[in-house]
Order: sequence, then structure tokens, then C-alpha cells
Amino acid sequence: MELPLALLMTDRNSEITAAVLRERSKLASFIRRRVRDPSDAEDVLQDVFHDFVRAYRLPEPIEQASAWLFRVARNRIIDRFRKRRNRPASEMASEVTGDPDDSEGEYRLDVALPALDAGPEAVFARSVVLAALQRALEELPPEQRDVFIAHEIEGSSFKDIALQSGVAVNTLLARKRYAVLYLRTRLQTVYDELDI
Repeated sequence: MELPLALLMTDRNSEITAAVLRERSKLASFIRRRVRDPSDAEDVLQDVFHDFVRAYRLPEPIEQASAWLFRVARNRIIDRFRKRRNRPASEMASEVTGDPDDSEGEYRLDVALPALDAGPEAVFARSVVLAALQRALEELPPEQRDVFIAHEIEGSSFKDIALQSGVAVNTLLARKRYAVLYLRTRLQTVYDELDI
């Protein structure tokens, strides 16, 4: 016996509502940490939920709603920065673990660099940010600096780094996390001073 369409839609609507209620505060915090303007952050949140409702009603189900929401939020934030800054997303954010469940962004370092063609002030700001990043990298303990550079700058996978160094992947991830947390804190002062 098939259930009536209205009953199926009511069931789907309650699943959507439950997911939104469950994820709203975490998702809003995630977005606010990456988008300075509160109204822009709210716009991103609403766009993500709008996309979620539309996608949830498609025939193919969303199996991990939380991961899907955070992935779409990241993409929306990157798109917003692209439009405003007119530069590649690779300069805006680098995805470290590739883990869609990394909802707290613990392994991610957002480095906003002004575009080189945006005038002399942008070129100056870019040089200040890069110099601060270099100094901050030099301040890291060697183990953290090495894994950060190998993964972020040289593009090595954690698996390759583990094979070359003999250090467990989980240890490398922890070192990278500590490096990212330190670099975020250290660079925030520069961003605040430059109002980037």
C-alpha cells in the first residue's frame, strides 16, 4: 500500500524542520566566524537553508544533512568572497582535511590576501599580511611548521607526510591543528589593523 503524497510531504517537512532546528546554531556560528557583516552572515545562512529545502525535496535523499549544510555554507562564503574581491577561491581559503564533517574548521586557515591589481593600498596590505604570515610560521615549533608547510604549501597529503616522516597521521593532524589555531590568532591582529 502506497502512502498518499500529502503524508509523504508532511513527513519530509518534519525531517527538514528537525534538521534546521538541530543545525541552526552551529551553522550560524560557523558562518559568523567567517563573514564579518552580521546581515551578510544571516543572508548566507538563509541561502543555505533555502538550498537545503530545495535539495531535500529532490528524489535523491541527503544522507548526512549536517555535512551537506556545512559544505554548502563553505561554498556560499567562498562565492561571496569571490564576487567581492574578484580573486581565486584558493587565496580565500584552503581546505585542509577535505572532511565535510569538520564543522568547526579546526584544520582550516583562511588567508585573505588583497588582489595585486587592486591598487597600491592593496599591494601594501598584501605585503604586510604575507610578512606577518612568514613571521608567524617562523614562531611555530618545528614539528608544527613542517607539517603545515608540507601540507598547505607543498601540497603533500597527510598519508605521504606520514610515510616520509614515520609519524602517525593523527599526530600530523594534531600538529597541523595547533599550527592553524596559532596562525589564526597571530594573523587576526594584522587583519584587524588593516581592516581586511
